[in-house]
Amino acid sequence: MNQTIDRRRLLATAALGGVVGATGLGSLAPEAAFAAEPTIIDPGAPDPNFAEGRISKISGNMLLVTGSDTVLHSIRITDGTSLWKLHPTTFDKVAVGDGLYARGVRLPDGTLAADSVWVNIVNLHAHIAAVGRNVLHLDHQGRRIVAHVVPDRSAAVYNGTPAVSDLSLLRVGRHVQVLGAWHPDTNEIDIATVYAAA
Repeated sequence: MNQTIDRRRLLATAALGGVVGATGLGSLAPEAAFAAEPTIIDPGAPDPNFAEGRISKISGNMLLVTGSDTVLHSIRITDGTSLWKLHPTTFDKVAVGDGLYARGVRLPDGTLAADSVWVNIVNLHAHIAAVGRNVLHLDHQGRRIVAHVVPDRSAAVYNGTPAVSDLSLLRVGRHVQVLGAWHPDTNEIDIATVYAAA
């Protein structure tokens, strides 16, 4: 069954908490996007230094992004912006239709000068429904997600130990947390890191 789902539904349960920018002292690893200390903001107020949504237009070094709440964001990519799309990448790999989370500094004109941008990042809690050759079939809140193992990129963390490339200990029925990159307009992702019990 080839079921497609939109990014909003796929990420409805992706617990962001806070998103931290990757700087010379920080990390652009996908885990960094979900490990930030909370910023002090009035309850209910949006974080002015954060934007999320799907890219609707790319013009020069600017991204026009439509947020899941339909707010439009202009995001400026600078020479110092860190970009992640399954791995650290370059601006030319970003495409219209990609989803993103961005952290930076809000400029007086309302533009967000991005420090870090995570493109198509997902953070899913799921159960393994099936294991195939270089693929995991995940059950995420009743929806099937096809998670592709990317050679020389995907890793597993078992019981909090350091990440390894061996995913052979993953078993059907086990609960996992998967950080990865979404394939826009599909129910497929590429795996960056799987967290599981061995």
